[in-house]
Amino acid sequence: MSIITIILIVLAVIIIWLIAAYNGFIRIRTRTEEAWADIEVQLKRRYDLIPNLVSTVQGYSKHESSVFEKVTEARAKSISADSAGNLKDLAQAENMLTGALKSLFAVAEAYPDLKANTNFLELQRELSDTENKIQAARRFYNGNVRDLNIKVDSFPSNIIAKMFNFVKKEFFDIPDNGVESQPVAVKF
Repeated sequence: MSIITIILIVLAVIIIWLIAAYNGFIRIRTRTEEAWADIEVQLKRRYDLIPNLVSTVQGYSKHESSVFEKVTEARAKSISADSAGNLKDLAQAENMLTGALKSLFAVAEAYPDLKANTNFLELQRELSDTENKIQAARRFYNGNVRDLNIKVDSFPSNIIAKMFNFVKKEFFDIPDNGVESQPVAVKF
């Protein structure tokens, strides 16, 4: 075997590796973007359900206006943070919205007629289902982000990442600032 043949074989192996590594980055980036799109679909569904839920509860408890205002304000902040694209702000806004919804459900507990209302029960079931889908979509997204970030940092794929500007993505974590561990205070 001549030196030219060996050089050509080595070049062919390097080119094949470059193509495979690049395609691997494209594949994982696309999966991450798809996972984020799934989260956005579920968040939109959640945002669409909340006004119906609020109006149903409002019909039974006119004097709980501060709870309704908090839910409406938290929903607006979540929508705004979602459209801004900052994951940290979105996570904080979603955490506030979750806390506000817990307050809304706590208010609903005080109204037996409301708890028996089929419309309320269906909305509550749909919201609970949506919350579960958001959690699943978030886990799928974070798993893809983890894989992408590992690939961006690992040698030798980090060479390809730098050459083609593949960058690490941020995880979608809900910050723990005590909202979920605190009991919801309901005042009448």
